Amino acid sequence: MSAHIRLKRVGKTKKPYYRIVVMDSRKPRDGLYLDYLGYYQPLEETENTKIDLQKYEDWIKKGAKASNIVRDIARRMRKV
Repeated sequence: MSAHIRLKRVGKTKKPYYRIVVMDSRKPRDGLYLDYLGYYQPLEETENTKIDLQKYEDWIKKGAKASNIVRDIARRMRKV
């Protein structure tokens, strides 16, 4: 099993809200996830984002691969 850290879309049409989750790479985008790490709201006036960096680092050490967007979000959160 190969784990990936990626975004899971929830929310209404044209008002996306994403959960940052760890999933089996073979699962569909909105399928069941292994662990919940945080959320990402790109359309808010101030980009509303939260990620548990401790869990993120633990999953990376276990061999999970982060998507490009999630990797960028984690970098921005580390700087804050």
